[in-house]
Amino acid sequence: MANSTGGGLPPRSTGNRGRSTESSAPRRSDGGSGSNNKGRKSAPKRQKSGAKKFWQFFAIFFVLLLVGGGVYLGWVYQKTQSIGTAGEPVKPADSQPIAMALLGTDFRSETGSHLTDVVMVAAMNPNTDTATIVSLPRDTRIELEGYKVRKVNAYYPTFLAQEKKGEPEAKGAMQRMLGKYFDIPIDYVTVVNFQSLRDIVDAVGGIDVDVTMDMCYKDTADGTDINLKAGSQKLDGKNALDYVRYRKTNCNPPTAPSDDFSRNQRQQQVIGAIMQKVQSFNVLTKSGSLIDAVADNTETDLENKQILNLVKTYWDIPKENISFPKVTGNWKSPYVYISDSELAAAKQALQDELAGKHQPAAAATSE
Repeated sequence: MANSTGGGLPPRSTGNRGRSTESSAPRRSDGGSGSNNKGRKSAPKRQKSGAKKFWQFFAIFFVLLLVGGGVYLGWVYQKTQSIGTAGEPVKPADSQPIAMALLGTDFRSETGSHLTDVVMVAAMNPNTDTATIVSLPRDTRIELEGYKVRKVNAYYPTFLAQEKKGEPEAKGAMQRMLGKYFDIPIDYVTVVNFQSLRDIVDAVGGIDVDVTMDMCYKDTADGTDINLKAGSQKLDGKNALDYVRYRKTNCNPPTAPSDDFSRNQRQQQVIGAIMQKVQSFNVLTKSGSLIDAVADNTETDLENKQILNLVKTYWDIPKENISFPKVTGNWKSPYVYISDSELAAAKQALQDELAGKHQPAAAATSE
């Protein structure tokens, strides 16, 4: 396991590790898979506002897990009262595997939009100290029995509109839809807006990233000003968000465009940098601002005690123990048609995670 070197670290509990635990039934029972078609690749067309929001939701998952790395757990629990809900978790995350849907929205007061341009599902298993995270491109075409065909990022705002008319809660509707799509029980839904990433990165004092390419895009309508050069550098919150959200250029000279799949790779790169930063420095003085950054930009049905369970269990999970099954496809306006074989492999990886079949990196190395 990775060790943090600063700040009054509490001993990590190992009482439940390596113990097989049967997980209880989910809040949904139906299972199924989407019918996915491949299409011909053509030049991408994106909405101008689409670049605003790609990653935040990815960040929240790990902040919830890692923020306790340098602080006493009782203090963390007091702070997390502002994030989660009351009550006892049905499946304590320190002893049972759980799955969570993670949604990153483009919500801004100027637009009122709630498109979820980050849609991910994370499965975590305390017995193997591993996690599997699957991210869907925002324009993924979802064809699923009982649901209208839509882009994956359009379901949450649709469910929100229905919720306002007295229909079931939007987060619960997303939980059921994604659970059916991936053929797994999903226990929680966490929704984060794009401001969270900036606040989180700033709270940890910036992150070190090897920027993969020059990026330049400006939009006076919403204040966008992306201007990054390739190479290793320290990014503050604003530039980290620019790095993961960049899609296209309108500058002279122009910079190369980026597709959804490249952005997914940058998500993984940035979250790795956040994990490394949180685990390697004294976060005792930073954890309050980290939790505040999460609370200010997050809606979740995680119980307060479950957040504490996540902190205790996963705060120092090695990044080598986190699997990111690749899900790509072909762009044919207006959809991305996901590869059937990659989707099937991603579903299996999530199922294997919950079943305790994901082998930790340390165990694989020792063989």
